[in-house]
Amino acid sequence: MHTGRHRWWNVTAASAVIFLLMLLSQILSAATPASWTQLPALPDKEGFASMFAGVSGGALLAAGGANFPDKKPWEGGKKVWYDTVFVLEKADGQWRVAGKLPRPLGYGVSVTHGGGVVCVGGSDAEGHRAECFQLLIERAGPTPQKLEPLLLLKPLPPLPQPIANLSGALLGDTLYVAGGIARPDSTNALKKFFALDLGGPSPTWRELEPWPGPARMLAVAAVQDGSFFLVSGADLSAGPDGKPVRTYLRDAYRFTPGKGWKRIADLPRVAVAAPSPAPTLGKTQFLVVSGDDASQLNTPPTQHKGFPPSFLAYDTRANRWTESAPTPAPRVTVPTVEWNGAWLVVSGEQKPGIRSPEVWSVKLP
Repeated sequence: MHTGRHRWWNVTAASAVIFLLMLLSQILSAATPASWTQLPALPDKEGFASMFAGVSGGALLAAGGANFPDKKPWEGGKKVWYDTVFVLEKADGQWRVAGKLPRPLGYGVSVTHGGGVVCVGGSDAEGHRAECFQLLIERAGPTPQKLEPLLLLKPLPPLPQPIANLSGALLGDTLYVAGGIARPDSTNALKKFFALDLGGPSPTWRELEPWPGPARMLAVAAVQDGSFFLVSGADLSAGPDGKPVRTYLRDAYRFTPGKGWKRIADLPRVAVAAPSPAPTLGKTQFLVVSGDDASQLNTPPTQHKGFPPSFLAYDTRANRWTESAPTPAPRVTVPTVEWNGAWLVVSGEQKPGIRSPEVWSVKLP
């Protein structure tokens, strides 16, 4: 009888060890995306929040965005939006001005598709916008060795309504966008979910059933494992003075075409306005990098320590989050771009009201 008990104990202990090793392997795999390098900084001393960014003609494009060029917001500074389109043709090259957007614009969604950068919605100093367009780089020059980038703009169908601070990602040829706010003074976030088939001959926005949780803005969008994901973000309500008050969210949702929405595991922490679309790792994980965790809401702006540097890695098969490897560039309100086998975090906000012109690249295993 003792022998049977010992055998049972050995099997159970062995199973536990195997399980722990498997779990450790998953955690370590999520913790390994730490090969960060810095690309040339944007040619602006302040940098920009919420630019549009993507790839066209093999070159990296970064456009628009906003900053406080004179005084910080707590000093009475005024936010300024920009229309400049920058281009970086090689990772060790220099940024150049390729042209201008139709208007100063930021706080929209951008993805790379069809050889260009699709830009959706956003805002300027006058309000929020519904317009959508694609930025394209073509080459023109006397010889193949001296091709100058020529910026073209292709109009796309506008959103059904003006929206800024929305989230979006590309699943195949379909661009999904979710949430946001309709006006700068909105006291409620939107619970709207739209899709645009960019592969069709006549793309048209479709409104789809929204996720089952609260409305939200500044969420993180991701595409992985045949699904669209919407995680974290902030809901809004009117405070006693009538101004918008944020409710920070940790819930997360998975949308699979033909199957609809499903709630997934909550994030370990809040990650509002983290880089989006979220970088993907392998075939089953995506990464939420930094984001505002709401831990310094009552901290004076001049004493803010910056946003958390950790990754949140989500495994789509295991429905599990792990918090892991640090980033040297914790940013919010910032686009991501996949370029030359790496994921880039382009400019963004390093502290409330303070931008950074830095561009960081991370190679994922």
